[in-house]
Amino acid sequence: MTEVLVRETVATAYRDHVDEQLVCVHVEQVTHDVRSITLALPEGAALEFRPGQYVTVTAEVDGQELSRCYTIASSPLQTGTLTLTVKRQGPVSTWLHDRLGVGDQLRVSGPMGVFSTYEHPAAAHLLLSAGSGITPLMSMLRTLVGTEGPHDVVFVHSARTPADIVFRRELEDLAAALPWLRVAVVCEGDGEDEVWRGARGRLTAGLLAELAPDAAAREVFTCGPAPYMDAVRDLLAGLGCDPARCHQESFVLDPAGAVLQGDGGLDDQGRADDAAGHGDAPATGARTHTVTLTRSGREVPCAPGQTILAAAAQAGLSLPSSCAEGVCGTCKSQLLAGRVDMRHGGGIRPREIAADKVLLCCSTPLEDCVVEA
Repeated sequence: MTEVLVRETVATAYRDHVDEQLVCVHVEQVTHDVRSITLALPEGAALEFRPGQYVTVTAEVDGQELSRCYTIASSPLQTGTLTLTVKRQGPVSTWLHDRLGVGDQLRVSGPMGVFSTYEHPAAAHLLLSAGSGITPLMSMLRTLVGTEGPHDVVFVHSARTPADIVFRRELEDLAAALPWLRVAVVCEGDGEDEVWRGARGRLTAGLLAELAPDAAAREVFTCGPAPYMDAVRDLLAGLGCDPARCHQESFVLDPAGAVLQGDGGLDDQGRADDAAGHGDAPATGARTHTVTLTRSGREVPCAPGQTILAAAAQAGLSLPSSCAEGVCGTCKSQLLAGRVDMRHGGGIRPREIAADKVLLCCSTPLEDCVVEA
């Protein structure tokens, strides 16, 4: 089934990419530690992204420029603005909670990623989330609500307590209004002010089979902490779900905070092999290559299998980077000469690859290279 996006018929400019300062026009406290930040697009444009994709946000925190990835929680049908829903976790997220207000500017780049219903259209979906992992799935749901049907969605969200249910009111209202949507929330325990009357504990095989007995016939999208997704992977396998129809995206903690990791089916863990680009896999007997960094004027040796970013760090150079997983796009640079093997996780667009852009964190030289970095 092909999704048909229904937009209002207005004179709207459409952009497929942003890389600039956007102005915060609205802030909403969603839960005690989650807030939504709405950013205005230039000239009221509509950002053409796929539901489930993310952007890279760059902020100056304690005098240091840091970049982190956040899923777009709004629908691509929304014109003029985009919304990020952020849990207070890590230095950038805390800065967004405590320092960013209406009228402030925030540097945003993207969209990126392949975790999307657009990539895997289907007549029936099973959306499984935990905690702040609900954000990409909410973008998917909001988009389905605004597209031509028919649709069939089972949405199962896991939270610690009732107070931690992100988008609770909206999910309840949508479930009450849409016959094709079934929403279930599983809470581990009660909240301080509310005794939870729904499913309790953690998601189990029995509960998932009860909520989605036809799970094997649905396209499945899962997002949440790594332990949650490991458990869900086993549950889906037990229900006979085809791994090729199960897609996941996770929030992985690095020493500096939450980083959004690339997406893919459960069988490929998000490596975008079809867009590796800039050369073949390293040959047997690969040798050390020299990488020339034009901005610093340095030449660094890069051992077989070593990324350019790692080689630069070993040589004492500090280049802009964040996720080190080929996801956030922070280390994107121009390849001026040579070839690399780039195994990225969605942090670079096909047209950028065609223009000889590379991600230093996941690019290993196949020959001597010159990079604008």
